[in-house]
Amino acid sequence: MFIAAAVLLTLQELELHQIVVSKTYAPGALDCRGAEFHQAGPLQVDMVAELVGSEIRIRGHLGTRLKASCARCLGPVELPVERDFDLFYRPLRTIAREEEVEVPEDELEVGFYSGDGIALADVVSEQVILSVPMKVICQPDCLGLCPTCGADRNREACRCPASREDSPFATLKGG
Repeated sequence: MFIAAAVLLTLQELELHQIVVSKTYAPGALDCRGAEFHQAGPLQVDMVAELVGSEIRIRGHLGTRLKASCARCLGPVELPVERDFDLFYRPLRTIAREEEVEVPEDELEVGFYSGDGIALADVVSEQVILSVPMKVICQPDCLGLCPTCGADRNREACRCPASREDSPFATLKGG
């Protein structure tokens, strides 16, 4: 067992021993690939990487807080993230073919890497992105913004005239 502050989990090192990583990333230290959230606190990662046959297995836990905007009212939302992961990676050359290949169901959770190994920051960024819901909302009953005047209907009553007759769904009302 080896404790590393390594940034790259290399095959050469994993052939010798497993790698144990405990690392804290400062807010903003990771590239979340244009995601619509940002890291609000330190991100703690504790993980073990080992070679299992020809695959790299990475298992561990990460935790942080993220800030995003509500998809309905655009208000700020803080998301706690606590995520366990158990990942397998294969060399990309094992599938590097021109033809389309159907992936067996038991291999849908396998990732691929190219080069000498896997960058720890890439694994962590991917896991953070996967922990965020598709639509972030501040509360389940968020009323959102008025489409006409833009008022936050959670904070104030909208004063727009009831123009429900102009709605494309007015005919569904049956009135």
